[in-house]
Amino acid sequence: MNTTKHLWAGAVAAMVSRTFVAPLERLKLEYIVRGEQMNLFALIHKIATTQGLKGFWKGNFVNILRTAPFKAVNFYAYDTYRKQLLRMSGNEETTNFERFLAGAAAGITATVLCLPMDTIRTKMVAPGGEALGGVIGVFCHMVQTEGFFSLYKGLVPSLISMAPSGAVFYGVYDILKSAYLHSPKGQMRISLMKQHEGEDVNALDRLELGPMRTLLYGAIAGACAEAATYPFEVVRRQLQMQVQATKLNAFATAVKIVEQGGIPALYAGLIPSLLQVLPSASISYFVYEFMKIVLKVE
Repeated sequence: MNTTKHLWAGAVAAMVSRTFVAPLERLKLEYIVRGEQMNLFALIHKIATTQGLKGFWKGNFVNILRTAPFKAVNFYAYDTYRKQLLRMSGNEETTNFERFLAGAAAGITATVLCLPMDTIRTKMVAPGGEALGGVIGVFCHMVQTEGFFSLYKGLVPSLISMAPSGAVFYGVYDILKSAYLHSPKGQMRISLMKQHEGEDVNALDRLELGPMRTLLYGAIAGACAEAATYPFEVVRRQLQMQVQATKLNAFATAVKIVEQGGIPALYAGLIPSLLQVLPSASISYFVYEFMKIVLKVE
């Protein structure tokens, strides 16, 4: 039962955060998948005039279908791996190395389980994707024309990016959280929370870091993870868009991207991506910590 609640906490966090930042996710995909060259404000105007406001949420339902299970598995796996490593070490507190290791393992676990839905989502928003007819249509088309394992296009760069991304995202947040809780101010907050233990206290007041610090640390962790692994994301998206006849491996794809656009091409769309990641990571961690309290996850 606790596992189900834990997974739900992560899933709800993904649903809320992704819906909030869906317009920024759409802009990022336009830069990476379609190779859009116009500036950010011109692109926003183009989408608004050609597709209306709903155009900014194009593909959001599929995005939620992917990110909800992905984040659920990710958060749950991280907490599980971290606790197991702590138990094995016999220490009183998780070390920074164990935090990074647990984060990397969580990223790998979630990627292997959830990559097919991400591939389908990318195909849907690419040119011609609308004609394939939704999630089921894209799934059937890819399996029939390219085989089942086409759903795992870009698995290697995904794993290469998600391992350090998970390590940095969870590791940085946990390090910041631990540093605060061991500080005089943090100790004072813990002491105050213990005094009110058992009372009918608002869930927001029961957040160990408090609402604002939870949001801030989530944003910092998200920004660090995104900046460290963004080139892998660009390569992975390009791999997912390749057809069988002209398929290149991950390294060759990266070389081709650099040859065509230089090193900056590996960071195409980084600004809208960071604009998306900051609120997304903030809200994601905030909702996750909040839902764990509401659902009484131990």
